[in-house]
Amino acid sequence: TAGLGAKLTASVAGGETRQDSVRLGLEALEAKRHDSVLIHDAARPFVSVDVISRVIVGLSRGPAVIAAIPVADTLKHADVDGMVSATLPRDNVWRAQTPQAFRYRRILDAHRRAKSEGVSDFTDDASLAEWAGMRVAIAVGSQANRKITTAEDIAMAERDFLGSATRFETRCATGFDVHKFTDGDHVWLGGVKIPHSQRLDGHSDADVVLHALTDALLGTIGDGDIGQHFPPGDPQWRGAASHLFLADAGRRIAARGGRIVNVDVTILAEAPKVGPHRASMQAAIGAVLNLTPDRIGIKATTTEGLGFTGRREGIAAMATATVTLPLAAS
Repeated sequence: TAGLGAKLTASVAGGETRQDSVRLGLEALEAKRHDSVLIHDAARPFVSVDVISRVIVGLSRGPAVIAAIPVADTLKHADVDGMVSATLPRDNVWRAQTPQAFRYRRILDAHRRAKSEGVSDFTDDASLAEWAGMRVAIAVGSQANRKITTAEDIAMAERDFLGSATRFETRCATGFDVHKFTDGDHVWLGGVKIPHSQRLDGHSDADVVLHALTDALLGTIGDGDIGQHFPPGDPQWRGAASHLFLADAGRRIAARGGRIVNVDVTILAEAPKVGPHRASMQAAIGAVLNLTPDRIGIKATTTEGLGFTGRREGIAAMATATVTLPLAAS
């Protein structure tokens, strides 16, 4: 938000190692004259407000404090051949986490000293603080505040996240529409008025593309078809623009918490040529459904002179739609 952004300083390029990056970040804060600083690994995305608060409170006990959790597993030492050589006591053994909090000036001085002495093998800032003579206190961390480093970690994190968030399912449906030609000088296709030697006959504007697409969208939520919601015998829809029908289908999906992923249409016609109008159709459909052109497929084909479309008696359109919907709890 604008309020949060106003409190952020400019980002700082990191160094070759984690230790270098932290030092450079600390150096960038020197003019701010902060009393304390928290250092956190971006690889721990699930840190909680409670853990952060406990670490901050812990600074009252000394110049440094880290989030950590007690080791619950039995610890084994292995030799170079991967054979257990000893069982280690786990009493008073903790697994370090971040955030780690420090008195700002002391941790900055420690990092500067380590750089000047060429010491660069610290695995966290608490280790560096201990090397510099600081006593480091422990604040209780959280099992959820785990570090994401391997593919397995990522898979577990995704499972946990999806388990706590709304889960979605993907649905697909199809639509089909046909209109015959009658006397006229244009056709409506995909929300675009195209000059032609005839027009399509229908109660509304007879836009076969939008009609087929409307039925496909309604099919994803099992909500009838275009004729059910806009009966052809109802005079209020005589000559109506078909984008009204498409917008209604989009609203019905949105009302169920759904999102339209993509739509795809194939037009069956000998004429008019669709290619010159494809981008305009994508723009018209995208404006109604709030979709970008890459999510709207518009294709056309002839039927090689066969059937009613081949005889130029009318135009047909086939459509598919894909949506995601919240998965109902079972």
